[in-house]
Amino acid sequence: MNTPVKPDELAIAYQLPQVPFMTPDMVHPGVMTQWLEDDALWVPVTKSVSFKPLLLNTSGGYYINLLRVRQAGVLSRHRHTGGVHAIVLKGRWYYLEHDWVAEEGSFAYEPPGETHTLFVPEDVSEMITWFHVQGGYTYVDPQGVAVGYEDVFTKLEAARAHYKTLGLPDDYIEQFIR
Repeated sequence: MNTPVKPDELAIAYQLPQVPFMTPDMVHPGVMTQWLEDDALWVPVTKSVSFKPLLLNTSGGYYINLLRVRQAGVLSRHRHTGGVHAIVLKGRWYYLEHDWVAEEGSFAYEPPGETHTLFVPEDVSEMITWFHVQGGYTYVDPQGVAVGYEDVFTKLEAARAHYKTLGLPDDYIEQFIR
């Protein structure tokens, strides 16, 4: 005789409605596999730098993206207005101002207010890092003079414009926005 299996009493879904005005969940399958492939969805920043957005949080003022660099040398010198979390998925990089190296599998935290110069070593042909950027970057020269900026809104506009050139529907970008 088969005895019915009694489910764990804790394996019951939450029974009440979610809080009002909450943004919807977001899941992107394959971020550590298919998303790393070389496809047209990488948004070009320069000839050797591109990104793929994962989350563009316009109400919270932050973004999460994959950054890909395919050239050794200085990527940028910038000051953070918020904290940054990074996980290196491929390759390695470091800041000229520090003595540590972020290599594949490394986690790095960068505090608000810090200014540094990201450098990709000569023997790295491709670097891909997952970045969670709170606030934005102010790009500066070696003396700290502002020369540009980047935030969730500039990322959103760059991605939207790129996806339009690919012929994707105007609402394609909306899957990343919260």
